[in-house]
Amino acid sequence: MSALPSPDEPALVRRVAARDEAALAALYDRYARPMFALALKITGVPEEAEEIVTDVFCQAWRTADRYDATRGRVDGWLFMMTRSRALDRVRAAQRELRRIEAQEAEVAVTPQDRVSDPEADAELAERRRAVQSALGVLTEAQRQALELAFFEGLSHSEVAERTGEPLGTIKTRIRSGLGRLREALAPAWGVLAP
Repeated sequence: MSALPSPDEPALVRRVAARDEAALAALYDRYARPMFALALKITGVPEEAEEIVTDVFCQAWRTADRYDATRGRVDGWLFMMTRSRALDRVRAAQRELRRIEAQEAEVAVTPQDRVSDPEADAELAERRRAVQSALGVLTEAQRQALELAFFEGLSHSEVAERTGEPLGTIKTRIRSGLGRLREALAPAWGVLAP
């Protein structure tokens, strides 16, 4: 159960905006447990709920200067971010499940059932070569983190546990690895790297 909001909470957020770690810790101590409970209720996965709470407090640290006390209470601001992130993860998991099911259905089609399209086959082969080449720009640590996250479907926390690396390091490796892949694939796929 969350603590009742106190009138000093907007002041705490102003201190967080001024990069006062003690103020962030005070908000964390007050709201981390009920935020975890909310995220767990939505996702059903304790590790996901932990990551969501961590992400929300990181976001609060980065965006505290944009908090507007006239638009709502601090607890409402934190719970809204928690709910949004949790729902985003559930939706992403549902999309991933649909994608996997579609791939499995496609694999179930026998080669005789497929109509050969030489142009599409050539484009697919070219994309495969581009992806294999792009994977070569990654460090071994980035490649390992991406493979565990995307091919084995592990959460960031699970990747950190499997590799024995801190969670922040894993998140950085995945984010930077994806950025390097995007840059390497941009010319082959005709898109601009951000």
